[in-house]
Amino acid sequence: MHDFVVVGAGSAGSVVASRLSEDPGTRVLLLEAGSGRIPRESQIPAAFSKLFKTQYDWHYRTAPEGELANRALYWPRGRMLGGSSAMNAMIWTPPAREDLDGWEAAGCRHWSWTDLEPALARAERTTGTPRAAGEVGIDVAHPAVLNPVTEALLAAALASGIPANDGFRAGRMDGAGRFRVTQAGGKRVSSATGYLDPVRHRTNLTIIPNATVDQVVFDGRRATGVRYRVAGAGAEKATGRVILAAGAIGSPHLLLRSGIGPAPLLAAHRIPVVADLPGVGKNLQDHLSIGVMYQCREPVTLAGAERIGNVLRYLIRRDGPLTSNVAEAGAFIRLGRDADRPDLELIFAPSYFVDHGLGNPPGHGFTVAAILLRPRSRGEVTLASADPLHPPVIVANYLTTGPDLELLEAGLVQARAIAARADVDRFRGPEYLPGPTENLERFIRTRAETLYHPVGTCRMGVGPETVVGDRLAVHETDDLWVVDGSIMPEIVSGHPHAAIVMIAERAAELIQGG
Repeated sequence: MHDFVVVGAGSAGSVVASRLSEDPGTRVLLLEAGSGRIPRESQIPAAFSKLFKTQYDWHYRTAPEGELANRALYWPRGRMLGGSSAMNAMIWTPPAREDLDGWEAAGCRHWSWTDLEPALARAERTTGTPRAAGEVGIDVAHPAVLNPVTEALLAAALASGIPANDGFRAGRMDGAGRFRVTQAGGKRVSSATGYLDPVRHRTNLTIIPNATVDQVVFDGRRATGVRYRVAGAGAEKATGRVILAAGAIGSPHLLLRSGIGPAPLLAAHRIPVVADLPGVGKNLQDHLSIGVMYQCREPVTLAGAERIGNVLRYLIRRDGPLTSNVAEAGAFIRLGRDADRPDLELIFAPSYFVDHGLGNPPGHGFTVAAILLRPRSRGEVTLASADPLHPPVIVANYLTTGPDLELLEAGLVQARAIAARADVDRFRGPEYLPGPTENLERFIRTRAETLYHPVGTCRMGVGPETVVGDRLAVHETDDLWVVDGSIMPEIVSGHPHAAIVMIAERAAELIQGG
């Protein structure tokens, strides 16, 4: 018997399990479907895309997206301790103040920037400071090395009139600057390495990897535990209050399989209804990305990162190009006339990034990517089958609403304008993608990809389309919470990892307080 069963040891689950187990009288079980081993490609910052389509990846795909040339888009998600924080680009951008204040204005009490700022302070550690015994948190620092191409693109952005904003701190997003990254000593710091590794000695914290949860178990509407299976073994049951931290795909999928969701859908799959919540799986949002790519005139990009000299430099000194997170710098800008915060991001990367980095051409190149930060389009995660081993149906509905396409086209125009400035002349060769004669709308529809930021599918708030209240307890149930990016009412304006850690810090505080 445990006091809490946490499902998912990713960006949020690692945090909430660590914080709840600080009380030695609270017994916490943390179940992770993926590996308990951190692969080398996760630890080396520049190698993260080598984990795509491996055993450490859920390897999801969307349904064919009608506005994106009927392509079924690949969505990598981390399947290991640390979850997607163990295979992302390590960018740490706290949400815009207006993001969180908007959540509160929409009915999420005590979720404003002022309410969440203490959670950010608890989460962030300054890289280079020694950890006290048992100290947890995410090490955050500027990249150890900035590629000269990135420096040139950043200079061009600043020369274009975009204000400087180095590090994107404290909820202020507008401007151009270096990203801060979750690294220490040249190695990635995931939620698992930051929050679990320092406290593995706790006798009241049990971590079980390779544990796939089939469903939440209920007594009436009270969650009493979960049924799960460890690879190679039969079904088992864990008892305790339940916290779902399986992410924007896994958490709604598990709720639906457990009888929480739209009653007609559950009935169609012969799943007994525990709570008729039509919002489960709805409100799916993601950041859509498309990049302008150029050949590079000088052999200085990350195409040479794996040369033996750079490998030795990394192994001996933990520096050099292998410490790059690829997306080294960027800019947050406002394109919409009524925008109260940035609605488009530009990312400067000293590398091609074709097909998630898996289809890069030979030779040196660089990318200026445009990212739609505040999409109007909404999708859903739903059931294909009641079988827990069958993946869910993911419908992102990209570009189906409002000005999403027009903003992304305008973003590509901005990306080209920055790359065309004199600051980049030294490096800029011919345009590789889309090419000077390609229609931008067609390029977006045939080439745009996820930036790996799905959120929103267990929406927090009040009303018939919400799933959890402002204490993250699932409506119409007891002893069941959702703690991950799926609770976001609206996607944040930056990269969501920092926001998800903030959510988990805040959730632990709320759950501990009853």
